[in-house]
Amino acid sequence: MTASLRHPLFVAIDASITSLRCTIFDPQGHVLGSGRTSLDYMQVGEDGYEQDANSWWSALCSSTRQAIAELPPDRVVDLATLCIAHQREAIVATDANGDPLCPAILGMDNRCRQDVTAAERNIGGVRLHALSGKPACTTPSLYKLMYLFRMRPELRDVSFVADVHAFLARKLTGRSMTSFASADPTGLVDMRKRAWSHSLIRMLGIDPHQLPELVECGYLIGPLTEHAAEETGLPAHVILYAGAGDAQLSGLGAGVVQHGRGFIDLGTAICGSVVSDRYEIDNAFRTLHHAVPGRYCLETTVRGGMLTLWWLIDHLLGSTTRGKTMRDLEGQARQVLPGSDGLVTIPYWNGVMNPYWDDGARGAFIGLTPRHRPAHLYRSILEGLALEQRLHLEGVGKSLGKLDQHLVLIGGGSRSDLWCQIFADVLDRPLYRTRNPDATSTGAAILGAVAHGYYPSFERAVEQMTKLGARFEPGPRVPLYDRLYRDVYRGLYLDIAPRLRELSRIRLLTADQPLASFSHPVLE
Repeated sequence: MTASLRHPLFVAIDASITSLRCTIFDPQGHVLGSGRTSLDYMQVGEDGYEQDANSWWSALCSSTRQAIAELPPDRVVDLATLCIAHQREAIVATDANGDPLCPAILGMDNRCRQDVTAAERNIGGVRLHALSGKPACTTPSLYKLMYLFRMRPELRDVSFVADVHAFLARKLTGRSMTSFASADPTGLVDMRKRAWSHSLIRMLGIDPHQLPELVECGYLIGPLTEHAAEETGLPAHVILYAGAGDAQLSGLGAGVVQHGRGFIDLGTAICGSVVSDRYEIDNAFRTLHHAVPGRYCLETTVRGGMLTLWWLIDHLLGSTTRGKTMRDLEGQARQVLPGSDGLVTIPYWNGVMNPYWDDGARGAFIGLTPRHRPAHLYRSILEGLALEQRLHLEGVGKSLGKLDQHLVLIGGGSRSDLWCQIFADVLDRPLYRTRNPDATSTGAAILGAVAHGYYPSFERAVEQMTKLGARFEPGPRVPLYDRLYRDVYRGLYLDIAPRLRELSRIRLLTADQPLASFSHPVLE
């Protein structure tokens, strides 16, 4: 422990849906070792998404061993802290020993639509929002658990409920603990009382003892068990400190810790977040605990970010070389004029959260003509995502007041100069790219460094462990995008929403009918 305090190394776990990464940082934010293990998930029907929770643990063990193998042997003793960033809303029912009784249900699972309606009828939509900080929709784990216990009622009385953090914390230390910032995406936390909500637990039909213990981010959960040390390859003296959801720790890794500052994660989904030092609720965002205790994230989400581009490449274009096709489209889209030659995209492929909270929403290309090519669609999707983000920032700004003019971009999309410039032009704000694109792992390392006492404050740790990269300034295209936003995009979804809802109803009428029943008669 003495050696670790002098020359500590900080281990960060980033447990996403598709992979689990382990990254080892020094106190200056340099990466000394890393490991990655892919994770599979299962699609169940059209709306169900599940994952084997045991794969989280096996992937963690594999990834930590890979990362440690990259360290000089004499530095292994300096491994001091472990902190977990994780996919949010994923939830699993376990037995008393922490072993899964069923597959974990993932955050993108939408099978609980009728359970959202039941909760609104039981508790009331306004009260659900006030308690949890989140308007009722299919995303929070609460409704997924309602679905699970409705389908498998035998699990309600015998199971224990764990988010990803609590599941892995128990494997590592024997203690089932999760932080406020890990647990509040479940929708079961009373945000004002900073405790599990008794009303929501009663509605779910379980007892508080079936849930993990709630602690602050950075709480010392404990050293690793002998078995965990053996499985992971980590020294037994490594301390697990309570982590947070991946998006909250991404903000910390992007250096966004002060009131009014914000970041945008251009990932599979697009997550925007602005820091607030007071608890606010509004339909324009959902409210979560920040990784810095006592602060909050006013968070906005577009469910289809990179996912929408992959849909274009994989399904519409039928490409089997996703990376090459995306690079080709990127180059071609640079030659397309702003506004995509009169084409606009509403990027609601997976429904919409804020500001409309409509799980049945659908995406749309509007303005298609024979002259439009795949590059037009590609650029229009990027522009639609940026226009949607402007709508989100306007909503946050009305609630919070003046926002910091600068925003930080992170995630895979931030590697694209085209993406970054379109966002700067549409938002009419200077944007910075982080030098280290893996802000999530950086945030987990910062949290461990502050919790361990190496840095006296988050501000000091951010100053030492994060760096900003390229800056993108709004350019001459700002007036055109401003007109596109004001005169076309803003309010466009509300104009067509009744028609989209009718489309959904028609689809439901035909979804379970065999194709033969719609066959045309044979013409003689």
